[in-house]
Amino acid sequence: MPGTNLTREEASERASVVSTETYDVQLDLTLDSETRFGSVTTIRFGATPGASTFVDLVDAEISSITLNGDPVDVSAYADNRIALSGLAESNELVVDATCAYSRSGEGLHRFVDPVDQRVYLYTQFEVPDARRVFTTFEQPDLKAVFTFHVTAPTDWAVVSNSPTPEPVAAAEGTSTWHFEPTKRMSTYITALIAGEYVSVTDSYRGAYEEIPLGIFCRQSIVEHLDADDIFLVTKQGFEFFEGAFEMAYPFGKYDQLFVPEYNMGAMENAGAVTFRDEMIFRSRQTVAAYEQRANTILHEMAHMWFGDLVTMKWWDDLWLNESFAEFAASHSATNATRFTDSWTSFTNARKNWAYRQDQLPSTHPIAADNYDLHAVEANFDGITYAKGASALKQLVAWVGEKDFFAGLRAYFGKHAYGNTELKDLLVELEQASGRELTAWAEEWLQTSGVNTLRASFETNDEGYFTSFSVEQTAIDAYPTLRRHRIAIGLYDQVEGKLVRTERVETDIRGASTQITELIDTKQPDLILLNDDDLTYAKIRLDERSFATLIESIATFEDSLPRALCWGSAWDMTRDAELSSSDFVTLVLAGVGSETDLTAVGSLLRQGLSAVNLFTPDGARPELKERWESGVRALMEAAEPGSDHQLALVRAYASAASGPERLREILDGRLDGLSVDTDLRWTIVTALARIGAAEEAEIAAELERDNTISGQENAVAARTIRPVAEAKAEAWQIAAVDPSTPNETRRQAALAFQVAGQAEVLEPYVDRYLEMAATIIDDMGVWIGQVALIYLFPSANPSQATLDKVDAWLSSTDANPAAKRYVSEGRDDLARALKAQAAF
Repeated sequence: MPGTNLTREEASERASVVSTETYDVQLDLTLDSETRFGSVTTIRFGATPGASTFVDLVDAEISSITLNGDPVDVSAYADNRIALSGLAESNELVVDATCAYSRSGEGLHRFVDPVDQRVYLYTQFEVPDARRVFTTFEQPDLKAVFTFHVTAPTDWAVVSNSPTPEPVAAAEGTSTWHFEPTKRMSTYITALIAGEYVSVTDSYRGAYEEIPLGIFCRQSIVEHLDADDIFLVTKQGFEFFEGAFEMAYPFGKYDQLFVPEYNMGAMENAGAVTFRDEMIFRSRQTVAAYEQRANTILHEMAHMWFGDLVTMKWWDDLWLNESFAEFAASHSATNATRFTDSWTSFTNARKNWAYRQDQLPSTHPIAADNYDLHAVEANFDGITYAKGASALKQLVAWVGEKDFFAGLRAYFGKHAYGNTELKDLLVELEQASGRELTAWAEEWLQTSGVNTLRASFETNDEGYFTSFSVEQTAIDAYPTLRRHRIAIGLYDQVEGKLVRTERVETDIRGASTQITELIDTKQPDLILLNDDDLTYAKIRLDERSFATLIESIATFEDSLPRALCWGSAWDMTRDAELSSSDFVTLVLAGVGSETDLTAVGSLLRQGLSAVNLFTPDGARPELKERWESGVRALMEAAEPGSDHQLALVRAYASAASGPERLREILDGRLDGLSVDTDLRWTIVTALARIGAAEEAEIAAELERDNTISGQENAVAARTIRPVAEAKAEAWQIAAVDPSTPNETRRQAALAFQVAGQAEVLEPYVDRYLEMAATIIDDMGVWIGQVALIYLFPSANPSQATLDKVDAWLSSTDANPAAKRYVSEGRDDLARALKAQAAF
């Protein structure tokens, strides 16, 4: 869309002539329209006298523009910008407009609940979408104070960054909420949530002022709202963060709002955090889901200080926001909640995401070169979040936890309500720790790629080390050899358990580092580099250690070293160093007794991927049968009613090749298993995948569950069927129709590519590449990335597909973000073919 991009240079130039003071925003949600709402914005700002600049407003119909009391011709509004000229030292701009409701989650999203026809609105402004709701200087370093006035139906709940005031009657059946001015903040963390939400309230009383707490959700899901658990984690988070930062929560009240059709996991709006409402669990979940929800709650809370109170100057330092919140969530969960093994879950899931992202052709430094908004939107990825968090964990090991938090406290105190760059944080951490961090930042934050660590050693006839070193390598494209603070764990079999018998913590530098502390130590059954997961690096096991792993992975006494070994094995499989058959053997041997439910879910998905993607055609039927029968045996043997049983039922549904046992499970014939609404959809979708559930059965299931979740599940079940008509309909939903709600689009795209459906999917290789050329320009990054990532033809790898993709990449002039997503899919496809060839 013309004018929706903004370059770093444009933002810097605008900030050099403009200083924002206040916004007064009047929003009218009572227009006789389901597509548009009223928006009147008054901005008071300083400027260099005589300067020219522009403000941002997307997809608006403008009634009038007034600058310093003088009318401005509405022709000044073009390409989603309003040109301003002849500015005074002090200025007042008033823009009267109507703006468009969103169906993609960008801007002000409007949702009508199919259960009861109630209306729900919410904003999502990250990265640059406040400008879809009111007129803005849309960049993070032009902070201001915001005053919102919202006219809406009287019986609605209306929430923003400031506490909700008593409404004042307006026209019949409508009222206006006049909110108090906010603290000084960036446009992207302002918020409005309005509609027929129901709420539950509480408060947190800590060492500082009392914090009012609210939880909001739709009326049709309130019966599933487990507010006590959400409040518990919230209070534990506040106790931890206020204590660690020695600073009160800065934004008064704290509302958490669970909203429908959200295009992200959550958003850190100051004092009004929004979450996707799938986190209100309507069906049985494993403990992993509750741990992930707690992690998300803590992630967004950490942003109140790191991101909202102190904000990056420009999006180059997006990683500072997200990496810190990612680190802080796992750190606080481990130290303040019942989820004391959160770093294990991080290793089993989030860190594997980072490792994959960092080995793609689109890899970038943690501190990315976000030269414009399109680059920012594409860099919400595993490097920005999980690699950055891993680097911060390494930094904590490097400088020490006490000094790390002392530096943070000084940073928050010095820069509260302001904007910073990386160097501002490093100054405080250096002063607190006495460590020089410029070189550390250069090699960790400003370079790409992941290092690999291996143990190299010799032993004497009695089995004692006579030499021991850690060898570090990097690929040619990204040759940086980093400094690592690591632990080396020595593990032996003791009474049937793999137990750590010795631990050495040391600094690694360069290509080879001698570990003299281990000389004259007996070689153990397993040597684990990066024990305790202090650094970010791929690890490889020596021959004896790997043999021990194959035989004994289930016997680790602790979950974190097991997670590191799982991660190494999966990475070896992706790198064609371990066959898919051996990986399946390893997973089936250990997943049934794995204590971390995040790992259980990840391993079961990885095992199926190993079968479908990394196994050559001739070997796949036998391995597929072994995987299916192995998962079924584990499912049948699992403790009735346990989390393992539920996770294994889901995995069996994804692996099943016949309908008989699926039908029995659907009918309740698995001891201890409660077949609730979501599990019914899982099984019906599995039946649809193998052609055993037709439209009539899916329609009947939707009639049982005619909710938005039911409608989305029905779309997935229809899409996954192995018939041409199903794929044609799903393609229209996911890749063509711009009005498709974003979660419906995502469900259709996720269910489209299915292993074993090569024939019916073959026409969509060419259609995908045709679509890739234009979809981001036509429908934006958020819609485009869903289609480009999930519709990529990867489920049935072939050289012919790879050749077509390569030809497209070599000739296209598509949007750079589109080329990025296609190249990432291409990398996965090439890895699959390489693994098949090495089987």
